[in-house]
Amino acid sequence: MKNELTSKRMILALSNVSMKPQELADRSGVSKSSISQYINGSHAPSNISSGKMAPILDVNPLWLMGFDVPMKSEMVTAALSNVFPIALKRFPMLGEIACGEPKFTNEDRESYVMAGTDIKADFCLKAKGDSMINARILDGDIVFIRKQDMVENGEIAAVVVNDDSEATLKRVFYYRERATLILKAENPKYEDWIYQNEELDQIHILGKAVAFQSDVI
Repeated sequence: MKNELTSKRMILALSNVSMKPQELADRSGVSKSSISQYINGSHAPSNISSGKMAPILDVNPLWLMGFDVPMKSEMVTAALSNVFPIALKRFPMLGEIACGEPKFTNEDRESYVMAGTDIKADFCLKAKGDSMINARILDGDIVFIRKQDMVENGEIAAVVVNDDSEATLKRVFYYRERATLILKAENPKYEDWIYQNEELDQIHILGKAVAFQSDVI
């Protein structure tokens, strides 16, 4: 079980740096109760918690989560010359965005997702629904967004409709000469959403989808 493995790794990592769980909690910002759960094996750390604790424990955050990787990131390059450690950074999570009917998006600046520094994004959102499945974006995926007011036709964007109360993820097509904006799903069971003339005043683009992160199933 991965929880049992991460429990052993937490105990080993703490021992290697001669650190008590309370000190790790104080330095990482991860609660003492969560760390206790990781140590006793009742829960495994998320990528967020692992990303906070790993630098303090001087270990690879993926190793701490139970993945089959070296304990320390720098060991990867020593073992395999064509494999490089992934540098991680935190992206603010702004809540959920609908892949289907639009829904309200709650901004939660207290939540973050750890991902590679090669992702040029400003924030991320969790996909909800199935309207973008043919773009390989599934329910629960994390979608990384780069802030910009307009995108090229055919690009996927996070779009706010109905005066900032609802948000959705769709392919965008804008025809200036016809004052028409079309939002297209990547699932044939969903119809296009078409906005024209004064309806465009209800719409604004949060940014372009530049990457997404899925769980392996």
